[in-house]
Amino acid sequence: MNLSRIITPLPSHYATGRAPALLLSLLLLNAAQAQTAQQTAHQTPHQTAAPAQAAPLASLLIQASAENRSLSFDGVVEAVRQTVVAAQVAGAVQQLDVKAGDAVKAGQILLRIDARAADQAASASEAQAQAARAALHLAERELARQQQLFKQQYISQAALDQADSQFKATQAQVNATLAQLGVSRTQTSFHVVRSPYDGVVAEVPVALGDMAMPGRPLLTVYAPDALRVTINLPQSVVARLSPSSPLTLEIPGAPSERIKPTTVQLLPVVDANTHTVQMRLGLPAKLAGLSPGMFARVWLSGQSTESTERSPSSPNAQTSRSSATLLVPRSALVKRAELNAIYVLDANGRPLLRQVRLGAVQGEQVEVLSGLSSGERIATDPAAAARIR
Repeated sequence: MNLSRIITPLPSHYATGRAPALLLSLLLLNAAQAQTAQQTAHQTPHQTAAPAQAAPLASLLIQASAENRSLSFDGVVEAVRQTVVAAQVAGAVQQLDVKAGDAVKAGQILLRIDARAADQAASASEAQAQAARAALHLAERELARQQQLFKQQYISQAALDQADSQFKATQAQVNATLAQLGVSRTQTSFHVVRSPYDGVVAEVPVALGDMAMPGRPLLTVYAPDALRVTINLPQSVVARLSPSSPLTLEIPGAPSERIKPTTVQLLPVVDANTHTVQMRLGLPAKLAGLSPGMFARVWLSGQSTESTERSPSSPNAQTSRSSATLLVPRSALVKRAELNAIYVLDANGRPLLRQVRLGAVQGEQVEVLSGLSSGERIATDPAAAARIR
């Protein structure tokens, strides 16, 4: 920059004292003006550029359907064969070979109870049985001699009858002693607890040294190859059921979202307190990741929900008074772990993420039980909606 064009010659009376200060002020002022002009030049293209137009967001207007809504009932996964193995004799737990979660075979030893007293009682019974056998052998030989003497007419009929009676009494005593020996051996076998069938140990409520008493639970074993879901249905719903009513199961953690039961059993007894009927639905074999106690939900499709609501008699029923059904595309769902959500457009067209509760799946659509109302508009492309701020 040529400073000679900006700085004019100074009068002679400024040559001393004020000249350097004035020159410095002019230089600083010129530099500030030049910097301001440069910033304005850089900002001008951004201010004059036209804003980019965003692509329109694909959306869908939700309208209620007049079809019957599916009913859902909460249930629990149970084992068809589940056994609580209890103690039959008293004694301290001396050996514990399994823990919860172990797979066991039929007849496998699970634990042992102190059997010293039972072994001694069995030994005493064995000794008594040997003595009874010896007495029986002697009575048998005595009867044979008396019979020979009777044939030779050396003894009377009364003497022969007495020998025969003594033999029969000794024989009965031997049978009683052998029966007592069998009882002692059976009691001894109760001190060894074995698995009743191939299965999995579900619970072990005892530890080494605990005192086992008759009737006290020691272990719980179940067969994992035969599971079922149990639910309680209100009697009003049972009255509308038919053999052709479609039933599907939903179990969080199962390999498939919807499971078709293999068997359906409706118990013929109504609970007098809750006025519900128990239904048992068999699960397909070899479903991975299932165990007794897991939560399950059963869907009854094509059932009218008019005048049906959550009540004390059917606390697990998930229904509403309206028979209208809201269906949304499955591709519009946003899943985060156990959370299901949908982008709902507000009055200004901005997508807002909202949690919803889902119902039965119908092809490429899924029913929304709560969180969405008829007349609202949703975004059908969750990825595009998430980019809008």
